[in-house]
Amino acid sequence: MLFRSHHCDKAIISIDTLKQNAEFRVWADKSYWDVIVIDEAHNVAFRGSTLSLRAKLADLLSRHSDTLIMASATPHDGKAASFASLMNMLNPTAIANPDDYGPEDIKGLFLRRYKKHIQDQVSGSFLERQVSKHAVPASPQEEAVYDRLADARFLSFDHTRRTGQLLFKTVLEKSLFSSPAACLETIRQRLRKIEKETGAEADKDRVTLGGIAEAIERVGPDKFSKYQRLVKILQPGGSLHWDPANPADRVVLFTERIETLRFLEQNLARDLKLKPEQIAVVHGSGVEDVDLQQMVEDFGRDKSPVRLMLASDIASEGLNLHFLCHKLIHFDIPWSLMVFQQRNGRIDRYGQEKQPHIAYLYTEPEHPKLRGDLRI
Repeated sequence: MLFRSHHCDKAIISIDTLKQNAEFRVWADKSYWDVIVIDEAHNVAFRGSTLSLRAKLADLLSRHSDTLIMASATPHDGKAASFASLMNMLNPTAIANPDDYGPEDIKGLFLRRYKKHIQDQVSGSFLERQVSKHAVPASPQEEAVYDRLADARFLSFDHTRRTGQLLFKTVLEKSLFSSPAACLETIRQRLRKIEKETGAEADKDRVTLGGIAEAIERVGPDKFSKYQRLVKILQPGGSLHWDPANPADRVVLFTERIETLRFLEQNLARDLKLKPEQIAVVHGSGVEDVDLQQMVEDFGRDKSPVRLMLASDIASEGLNLHFLCHKLIHFDIPWSLMVFQQRNGRIDRYGQEKQPHIAYLYTEPEHPKLRGDLRI
């Protein structure tokens, strides 16, 4: 966020810092600026009945400047009211009913540009993506887990019973599509949640969860088909043509689950014969902003030993990972198309000098009720 006040010519500050610091908030409330620029503006939209601190701060700042500019390269969430909140920060009288408005109400308030609109001005700066999709048949051990999961019934999780069963089975299924390690952690969390519950229903659910966990534990790295495909495409001669010895050939891999990150960190170093310093693991659990930024900077330095970045979606937005990296892997499949675009934009962006290669991995079970990520 860039602004000007009578105290300084211009200043840049993180909106997440400004929203939490009481002293800054008092200063912001009493100051006035010529121009305020809010980047990643989709993060300050109103969502639901409870406003986030970001949204409250942006609403405050919108009334304390002559000119407000909001920028974002992320599609909005598709909800009319959230987009209307951004438009009303620009012009408070633009939209009377946030749930019912049309193009004429917001004419002149926003400008949308795609790559195609500026392609002729930046010739050669946006190379066509190379996309590879790796549909991996489930191993027999994985199919055994899918069979157990499809037949499982849970009785003690929710008063609405059927809704609770379906929701938890979906959570289990989603975590299993990430990795066996992620699914085991989901089961452990649920067992801890019901450990003090008594009664036949809770006992039965503990037995059901225990049986699924036993089946998952038989899916070691060698039986985890998607992981084996990952190793294959990363090895010399693999479809990604990755050369870890080349400092200008780096790979970023995204996953939604922290346990999957840990699994990959533990096993890829061994199976790809990488040194510990050649792998960087980026996630939001206990990682300070300054440490995250240092990891990103190291990933873009040619003298840094890092060759492979394993990242959660904390790295999917607002980070430049394209300086020495043009290969990106989706190890599991998010259910949001917006997350795909955010991730891909880390390497497929202005300044990328090589053709981006985006690889998608997903498991194909044979079970008719659990068709994996293809169903989504």
